[in-house]
Parts: sequence; structure tokens; C-alpha cells
Amino acid sequence: MNMEAMAKILIGIGLFIILAGIMLYALARLGVYGIKIPGDIYIKRGNFSFYFPIVSCLIISLILTLIFNLIGRR
Repeated sequence: MNMEAMAKILIGIGLFIILAGIMLYALARLGVYGIKIPGDIYIKRGNFSFYFPIVSCLIISLILTLIFNLIGRR
């Protein structure tokens, strides 16, 4: 891999991280800290709470798999 290709990849990764940061900042300003959908596990007992977003993780995984498969077919 030549240096120009490596530079383009690093720039792309940097832009992705910047966009993700902007999106997270905007969501925090809007008051959306986490999307709790049905199927996520939430246990609260006394002073202990446990939250495992299993359905959210599955949905994000499905979306990312579709995106990467579409990009990889070029």
C-alpha cells in the first residue's frame, strides 16, 4: 500500500470520528442520552442498576453490516 492510499484512509477515519463526535454532542444537547427500546435488559434493585442494550446492539450491528457490504461491493 502506498503512502497516498494510507493518507486517504487516515483522513477518512478522522472525518468519521469528527462526524461521530458532532452527532454525539448534538444528541447530548437535545437530551437524548440513550435510546431504550423494548428488548433491552434493565435491572434495578436497591442501589444497583444494570442496563444491557442487546436489541440496540443487534440493530446497530445489522445497519453497519449492510453499510459495509454495500461499500465492499464496489
